[in-house]
Formats: sequence, structure tokens, C-alpha cells
Amino acid sequence: MNFDASLLNYFLHAGIVVKCVMIILASASIFSWTYILQRRAYLQTVNKEGKQFEHAFWSGEDLSKLYTEGAKNKNTLDGQEAIFHAGFKEFIRFRKQAGASIEQVMENTRRAMKVAQMREQDKLETHLPFLAIVGSTGPYVGLFGTVWGIMQAFQALSNVQQATISMVAPGIAEALIATALGLFAAIPAVIAYNRFITDIGRLLNRYDAFQEEFTNILIRQSHQNQTRTETTE
Repeated sequence: MNFDASLLNYFLHAGIVVKCVMIILASASIFSWTYILQRRAYLQTVNKEGKQFEHAFWSGEDLSKLYTEGAKNKNTLDGQEAIFHAGFKEFIRFRKQAGASIEQVMENTRRAMKVAQMREQDKLETHLPFLAIVGSTGPYVGLFGTVWGIMQAFQALSNVQQATISMVAPGIAEALIATALGLFAAIPAVIAYNRFITDIGRLLNRYDAFQEEFTNILIRQSHQNQTRTETTE
């Protein structure tokens, strides 16, 4: 008995349930790779823009000027620049209120930066739940297709008086393709998910450190301005 072992022939010879499982897993794999490439490109862009912003921030450039330049493209700001923009905007707005103490101003500034960081985290983690779902359920979906295919293969043997390995092998091979597709979809998704979670964790730690450093700078500037005002008076 000649049997073409190509993936297409496995698919064509499989039952309807196994075919549906294969289609689901193939579609999940395509979407996973699309999201993996998109997330990788986005994280690279965020890292690159973050380094450029850090260079401008620590170069001694006036914070008001840096804020004004960012305000021109505030809808496209990402990462640390978005956090800086949100914090400095709240700092300027609340500082103008009469009777506001430095502690109150900085508390509102911290809150604004924390909200901005949560938005950035949501953007960073876009599509990651899908990768987690594919990575955790893909092998089980493939296993379901395999079990179903093997059941159908052995059921077909019930109508045969003498079963041979050549009769049962093609059906089992078709069924096992579902498990292979499940692993093919799940393994890259798991690896990418873990890698992205690690990279995002590092970015969030940088954001936390930046907020602390930025807050200290604003506190120093506020005290210096307050001292000058008292001296002038």
C-alpha cells in the first residue's frame, strides 16, 4: 500500500474533526507569528526611543523645553517620554494652584506618572494573552485531534476480519499530525511569551527608576525656586 506522507495528504485523508483541529492550530500558529513579529518590532522601537529620550533628559536640557517638544506629538509618545509628559503636565498644572504645598504637588505628579505607566504597560502587553493561550492550550487541542483520529482508525478496523499494520498506520499517522501541529503552534508562543514578559519586566523597572529620579529632580527644583522666592522677599 503506497501512502504519500506529505502534510497536505495527511490533511486530506483525515476525518472532519481532525481537519477542524488542524485548521484551528494552523490559524493559531499564523496569528501567533504575526503577533510575535509585531511585538518584537514594537519593543525594539520602544527601547530605541527610550534610549534617545534618556540621552536628551540627562544631557541637561531644560525640562520645560523637553516637555514642549514632546507635546507636539503627545498622541504618539511611548515609554518613558509618555510618563515624563504626563508627570510634568500635572506638575505644572497643580503647581499653579494657590496654597498647594510641594508634597501635594509631588503626590499628584506621582499619581499621574503611575497612571501613564499603567497605560504603557497595557500597550506593551497587547496580544500577550493570546500567546499565553496558544502556548498553554495548543498541545491539548492537538492531543484531542490525535485521540479522536486514533479512535476513528480503530473503529474502522472493527469491520475488518484481519487487521494489518499497513491498514492502521496511515490513520494513526494522520491523527498524530494534530499533536505535531499543536506543538508547532505552542512552542514558539511559549518561548516568545516568556521572552516578552522578561523584556517588559525590565522596561517597567526602568520606568519605576525613572519616576523616582524625575520626582527627585522636581523636588529639588521646587525647593530651589521656593528658596529664591523667600530670598527675594
